[in-house]
Amino acid sequence: MRLQGMHHITMITGDAQRNVAFHADLLGLRLVKKTVNFDAPQAYHLYYADEAASPGAVLTWFEFAGAPRGRAGAGMIHTIQLGVPSQESLGFWEQRLAAAGHATTRTDAGLAFTDDDGLGYELVLADPRNPRLQAVHPQIPAEHAITGVEGVRAYASRDLGADRELLTQALGFTELAPGEYAVEGDDARFTYGYDTTQERGLEGEGTVHHIAWHSRDEDHEAWRERVTQAGRYVTPVIDRTYFNALYFRQPQGILFEIATTSPGFAVDEDPLHLGEALRLPPQHEHLRAQLERQLTPITTARTGGVPA
Repeated sequence: MRLQGMHHITMITGDAQRNVAFHADLLGLRLVKKTVNFDAPQAYHLYYADEAASPGAVLTWFEFAGAPRGRAGAGMIHTIQLGVPSQESLGFWEQRLAAAGHATTRTDAGLAFTDDDGLGYELVLADPRNPRLQAVHPQIPAEHAITGVEGVRAYASRDLGADRELLTQALGFTELAPGEYAVEGDDARFTYGYDTTQERGLEGEGTVHHIAWHSRDEDHEAWRERVTQAGRYVTPVIDRTYFNALYFRQPQGILFEIATTSPGFAVDEDPLHLGEALRLPPQHEHLRAQLERQLTPITTARTGGVPA
């Protein structure tokens, strides 16, 4: 039994349309699901990914309109690393982001920048062992398109080994160096590492809410048992329509989720038209008329500027 890598990462935005303009129109990710926060249905929950909405490419946002700017601190993920195919791709993205008014910084690993909410990103060369999980965008050549999520960096204020036992023994991460890990799936590799800080974080716009790890469907209950045996409180299995989920807080303070492969994002709409219509979980379908009045219509370049 092993985790198959990262399933998705969920963040907070203060403006859904601005978020779509950056991630779908500028970065070229596909908006694959427009739904609502299952626990707070007055708020959008937007999902972006590759063309097939594959685990390992999925980035999601809760929209809390007008939310104050957050700050990543101890116990929070501060940077998401996105894969690109080549060194030439870094040059392409440096120019594309600059043309859109976004400053970039060259790093040892690649190219760093922030989105409009203040979330940190770094473009890095994709691990050749990872599948190319790419979306199609008319302005982005396939040879430079983002290939999926390669890793994350988080802040720790405690001993870097505070969660070592949980990560390596319970969850099966490979320790590469103190505070540096990899999740090795059957056909994907995802890196997870820490930087230290004493600064206290503030949840809000531009911060990461949680990271979800990818489980085979048949292993899901066994993961719950394993994490429980490791001394962590784990939620019951929660049906999130597109996957089943377990949640627990790990020793560094980061909220972990374990999510299943199935049923996937095409369970309630045509794969050719993912993200084009508001989809609601069954328990909130009775709120459709109200929510469609409350939620601001979203437009994307992919739909030709027609509200999605």
